[in-house]
Amino acid sequence: MNTHGRPVWLFDLDNTLHHASHEIFPAINRGMTQYILDRLGVDIDEANRLRTGYTQRYGAALLGLVRHHRVDAADFLHVVHTFADLGSMVRAERGLARMIRGLPGRKIVLTNGPSVYAHAVLNELGIARLFERVIAIEDMQDRSGYWRAKPDAAMLRRAMRRAHVPLSDAVLVEDTRGHLKRYKRLGIRTVWITGHLPSVLNASGATSLRSPSSGRPHYIDLKIRSLKGLRGLG
Repeated sequence: MNTHGRPVWLFDLDNTLHHASHEIFPAINRGMTQYILDRLGVDIDEANRLRTGYTQRYGAALLGLVRHHRVDAADFLHVVHTFADLGSMVRAERGLARMIRGLPGRKIVLTNGPSVYAHAVLNELGIARLFERVIAIEDMQDRSGYWRAKPDAAMLRRAMRRAHVPLSDAVLVEDTRGHLKRYKRLGIRTVWITGHLPSVLNASGATSLRSPSSGRPHYIDLKIRSLKGLRGLG
C-alpha cells in the first residue's frame, strides 16, 4: 500500500480504537431506544425499527430523528452517550498507545459519536494526546447547519479541507465496511479492522463475524484484525 505523501491516519473510534461492542454499544443502543420511546411515544418495536433504520439510511440514528421528528440533537447526544462509569466499560488492545505512537504521519479521529464522548473515551484509553484533532458528529454539519455523518462524501471533503489533508494522503481505519466502500471512491486508502466486530453463532453452531469475514472486498486496501497490522504501512 504505497503512499503519495506522509500518511494522515483517520481513525474511527468505536470498534476500531476500542472494543465498543463489549459494553458501550449495547448501552448506547438501549439508550437510543429508550430516548425514542420517551420522546416519540412509540412502542419498543417501532423504537428499535427507527433506531436501526435511520442508522442504516443516514449513518447515524440522530440524523433521521432530527430530520423527521425534530429531536433536539444536543439533548439526544448528551443523554445517550453519558455513562456513570465509562472507565469500567472501555476495552482495548494491549499496547494501544505504543501502536498508535509508532505510526508515521498525522493522526485524526473521525467519529459519528459526539465530541464529549469521543474525548472521554480517548482519555480513558490514554491516547488523547496522540491525535491532533477529533472530528466528531457536531463538526460534520454543513454551512446551513444540516446534520451529516459518515459515510457522507461532501462532509468528508469539507472536513479534510479544514484539516489541510489531501485525500490522496488519507488512510481510513474503520470497522464499518459501508463507510470504507463509499470513501474509497474519493481516492483515499482503506483499512478494514475486524477484531472488535461482534460474533454470532452460525447455523452449524460455530462462531463467525456478523459481517462476512472471508476474503477482502475490492474497495478494501488492507484487512486487519488488530491495529498491530498497521505496522510497516505509510
